[in-house]
Amino acid sequence: MAQNPRTADASNTTNTGSKKSLTRRNYVQSLAAVATAAVSVGATGTAAADEEYEVIEADGQTVTISDGETWENKLIDMTTGGDIIINAEGTDWTIRNVGFHGENTSGAGSATFGVADTGGGTSTVENVYLGDGSDGRNGSGTGHGQTAFWVNPDHSGHIDFQNLNIQGFADNAIYASAPGNGGGGTVHIDSCFAANCYVSHFRIATEGSRVTNSSVLVDQDGFEGRGIWAWAPGTVEVEGCQIEMNGANTAIDAGANGNGTDVVVSNTDYDEGAGVAEHDGSTVQLEDDVGTDPEAFVPEGVPRSAEEAAGE
Repeated sequence: MAQNPRTADASNTTNTGSKKSLTRRNYVQSLAAVATAAVSVGATGTAAADEEYEVIEADGQTVTISDGETWENKLIDMTTGGDIIINAEGTDWTIRNVGFHGENTSGAGSATFGVADTGGGTSTVENVYLGDGSDGRNGSGTGHGQTAFWVNPDHSGHIDFQNLNIQGFADNAIYASAPGNGGGGTVHIDSCFAANCYVSHFRIATEGSRVTNSSVLVDQDGFEGRGIWAWAPGTVEVEGCQIEMNGANTAIDAGANGNGTDVVVSNTDYDEGAGVAEHDGSTVQLEDDVGTDPEAFVPEGVPRSAEEAAGE
């Protein structure tokens, strides 16, 4: 699956299935508990034998997942300094229980995951830990650096993203807007946590795509990307989310590249200091239950370390 070229991210850049709503009233998790545990490679190998997951050393390889296949229980060792790309295409495939130990320092500027359901079915990504992030180096012609998840424009079906932990990536955390100009497939980002990434954290475009029960946090200098970025054609939905930006960039940004979109936001708190932006005729509809006192946290069920993810 070709990962590039990706759509330019310069437009509008500013400086710098559960029905349970994600609010601090029903599950408050201290962010202090999010800190990644330091794990030696040797210890990881021992744990792998006990937990029955496979340890893979990143060394520039590409893994391909096809129709109906499941890729699960993997711990990816990024301390090698190498890159790894996981491409999933076809339909009804599953990626689950995958943890990445160590920062991606390859400088490849690729997408760690390139995904698309190209058969009109439903595919799944669940229980993935990418909390150790990437450094800020760019690969040749690939924008700002490493992306966590890139949804290919050919995506025509549906992808469920659930229980993901993505932090510190030099490009988007989940870059899922490209199908808006291609196959028109939808995504549902549910019960996910994204923090301190550049460009944006959750980026969606197609009618029927949603972000629910998820948190975005920006509390460090460096990768201060948008909270949620909606591209055309929409309409997209944001429900039950906590978007804590600490005044950085924009909490909910609608429209890009001269094309407008519509966003409906409900039962969500967003950072008023970062605010809402509407470009190119876009609208952001804030329902009556939307507030401006966000408190981002890691949703229940989201892995907090690579080993926890791989060993599920």
